Amino acid sequence: MTFTLYVNPEQIRSIAGNGTDLMSLFLPISPFVGLLGVKVESLSDDEALLRLPWREELATTEDMVHGGAIAALADIAAMAAAWCGRDLPDRLRGVTTSLALEFLEPARAEDLLGRGRILRRGSTLTACDIDITTAGGVNVAKAIANYKVG
Repeated sequence: MTFTLYVNPEQIRSIAGNGTDLMSLFLPISPFVGLLGVKVESLSDDEALLRLPWREELATTEDMVHGGAIAALADIAAMAAAWCGRDLPDRLRGVTTSLALEFLEPARAEDLLGRGRILRRGSTLTACDIDITTAGGVNVAKAIANYKVG
């Protein structure tokens, strides 16, 4: 049995004072974030650090992490960073408008960290810089994304 929990914007505003609070509430209950198994390491103004725990279902072949899983981690890190430190807009919605990703090294059977940072914050559009590394510190991918809030 599954169910959907609906929380209206007024309820969200009563418990989330800003975008950082919103992300701390949203990420643990997001269906796609949960499907991937992404966990919050830290959230602060203009930065988000997320962890994608290694599991065999994320492999493309043998123990190599699928590029789509890496791209999804980059997208989620950009989204979280774009909201962090932001006042809540009138409309609680957002969307990635662009994502450019370069793969640097293969990731093999190890947790990945996605660190999203703000490069420039506009009134609705935020430019983000994202680094994907292994838990051991190997650079796996580099991304630039734009995310629209509101």
